[in-house]
Amino acid sequence: MNIILGIIVIFGCIIGGFVGGGGQVMALFQPLEVLIICGASLGAMIIGNPLSVSIGVVKSAGALMTPSKYKKQLYLDLLTLLYDIFNKTRREGLMAIEGDIEEPESSPIFSNYPSILKDHHAVEFICDYLRIMVAGNMAPHELEALIDQELEGHHQEQALIPSAISGAADGLPGFGIVAAVLGIVITMGSLGGPPEELGHHVAAALVGTLLGILFAYGFIAPFSSYLNHKNRDEAHFYSCIKACLVASMNGVPPQIAVEFGRKVLYHSVRPSFKELEEQYRAKK
Repeated sequence: MNIILGIIVIFGCIIGGFVGGGGQVMALFQPLEVLIICGASLGAMIIGNPLSVSIGVVKSAGALMTPSKYKKQLYLDLLTLLYDIFNKTRREGLMAIEGDIEEPESSPIFSNYPSILKDHHAVEFICDYLRIMVAGNMAPHELEALIDQELEGHHQEQALIPSAISGAADGLPGFGIVAAVLGIVITMGSLGGPPEELGHHVAAALVGTLLGILFAYGFIAPFSSYLNHKNRDEAHFYSCIKACLVASMNGVPPQIAVEFGRKVLYHSVRPSFKELEEQYRAKK
């Protein structure tokens, strides 16, 4: 919704101001300028990044229309899932969850939380570190260091796509100037022709500069920023899991271990202690 609202505001203000000043909307319709600017920017991005990153940039366009999934209800499910696992290990021992972490799809515990189970990366992350805890040959600080290393690598990989998009945004104004210069070249080749034709060519050249700046700061740079926000939300999700796992490995009781994870969350998505208590009772 915020994407659609932003687009409406951008076009409404720019076109509204242009028309209000006596401009003709169709004068801004210059598809060849768009081809030059966007095509050159795409080519530069392909040159400057591995092919996998460029493909990821194209695929990430769908993220514009999907809100972040990391909402309060998802965190309620995550914290309750971890509480159930820690509670089982406290009552029956770490070996009791071996079946749950080897086949989470058929686990009675994981099956109670389909929102978590369908996130295969999160399930794999949880199960991998629970498996290490079951093995029992790693100190809590070593587990924490290992988690930090994995998360750092994951976040660096996730940042490649926003970085590539940000780089493309930085180049768009320059390619707008390229389009404008090409328009001037065409204009110079038309000297001696009708004044209307010269005016059309000059207008097209100026629109090239306009579109380069508009695409850069009105759309592509905000897209990069939006992806960074979504990556930040994901990073906090895994930081929550890490806090709970490390606390549990340090011997903290299940309910307090989960509280460690709840406390690292942003206030906008953090469930209250009462909400978490109600979730515990509802899942029993």
